[in-house]
This record gives sequence, structure tokens and C-alpha cells, in this order.
Amino acid sequence: MARVHTGNPRTIIVDKNLAYPRATAEMKRRRELWHFARLRQCKYPNNIVEQDHRLIKRLVRPGLGFGSLPTARRTLASYEAVAMIRKGQVHNIGGRNRQAQTGFVADLFQIVA
Repeated sequence: MARVHTGNPRTIIVDKNLAYPRATAEMKRRRELWHFARLRQCKYPNNIVEQDHRLIKRLVRPGLGFGSLPTARRTLASYEAVAMIRKGQVHNIGGRNRQAQTGFVADLFQIVA
């Protein structure tokens, strides 16, 4: 949290470990954390994230890894882009608008058509 590019969080979501409230209070006391930051404890906070990435895990596993970091980056970015389009998370691109989807992917990967 001390890095320049990170902002002060409004909400911190963690599991039910008893150490978190004490650590958060200590960080607020030392002014390392914003005074109004809210600690939200949930028994299974990562379930939603894990469920979202299950498809990617299933797609990557048969490939037995990647040959290089650039290959992994491009492949995972394309999986995420397709998932975002399918879920309707990209503005102005509908799930059935193939032309807009193609333009989005071309812009994302700097593909010249």
C-alpha cells in the first residue's frame, strides 16, 4: 500500500481471520490507512472471483502452460476480452454485434485489418 501507484482503499475485503480488525486499526492509528476505510469481513470473499476465472483455468490447463510471458499475456488477454464481451461488460458492444466485437478486439491487440 505504500507504493506510489496504489490509492488508499475505501473498502478492504478479507476473510474472517481475527487478526485483520486489529491490523486495520493499527494501520489507521499510524496513518498508513485512511481513517474512513471500511473493513468488510466475509467468510468466502473470493468465491465470486474464483468462479469468474474457472473458464480461463479450464481453457489454459490443456495447453500445459505457455512458452513465454508475451504468449501468456496475449492469450489470457484474449480470453478475458471474449469473456467481457460475452457478459456485456464492454460499453456499446452487444453480445450479437459481430462487427463491433471485431473492432474492439482489433483495437485491443492493435491489429491492422
